[in-house]
Amino acid sequence: MIEDQPLKNRVNHASGTIEIAGKTVHRLGFGAMRLVGPGIWGEPADRDASVRLLRRAVELGVDFIDTASVYGPHVSEEIIREALHPYPEHVLITTKGGQTQSGPGSYAVLGRPEYLRQECVLSMRRLGVDHIDLYQLHQVDPTVPFEDQIGELKKLKEEGKIGAIGLNEVTVDQITAASEIVEVASVQNQYSITQRKHEAVLEHCTRQRLPFISWFPLDIGALALPDSPLSGLAAQIGATPAQVALAWLLARAENMVPIPGTASTAHLEENIAAATVRLDDPAQITAFNTLAG
Repeated sequence: MIEDQPLKNRVNHASGTIEIAGKTVHRLGFGAMRLVGPGIWGEPADRDASVRLLRRAVELGVDFIDTASVYGPHVSEEIIREALHPYPEHVLITTKGGQTQSGPGSYAVLGRPEYLRQECVLSMRRLGVDHIDLYQLHQVDPTVPFEDQIGELKKLKEEGKIGAIGLNEVTVDQITAASEIVEVASVQNQYSITQRKHEAVLEHCTRQRLPFISWFPLDIGALALPDSPLSGLAAQIGATPAQVALAWLLARAENMVPIPGTASTAHLEENIAAATVRLDDPAQITAFNTLAG
């Protein structure tokens, strides 16, 4: 069992904090997709290692953990419960619904209201909670009216099954449309130093003071490799490429919440140490900004 601890005593304090779904959490979170088997399918090779990894993350001050029903499917949520339940009061566990997985790496969007309801209720059961503090629409289903998808999440919130609603992989127009139906608590889109197709969404969220959760903040691991485009710049400041990539995100906007995922404790500790990396040299920032893909 992980004991609760005051915010000021948590190791991850250097990343700064943000309020999401009524909780104050550190801006450097953890994406739980890699806790499962290859292709985000089935059980991991060593389930006990995944449990230990999660517990170590919370010990180091990670208090925002992002998962989804489709990871496994279901395996990531089950491991989170095994590792952390009963959850410390300061830890925010968020999950998502709106996709299906038929095999390793084989995904489909499914946003029918009855399916979103089913996934929310089953996620509650797997996580061992009577409500989900932050429930996210994993992806907008273009075959289902958008207002029906958001409307079902609104009903779940009104019933007390959801505390707050987040959106994933959305445009500014979709955020605006959803906000006319229900309060949007967060937005999660792919974003990294080399993948900035959602720049307009980030700018909108920053203006609206909406938390912007960055998934694949290391560009599917490419930014952490020895031959990363960040390697030379990282060496100049005595950090690893992965740390520089995460530090750049934290410096990019105050509402930025990177959620790097890993199955390695060493990589977890390396990622968390990125919170202490400071990018203060204007010339370095200019060099980083030229790396956009």
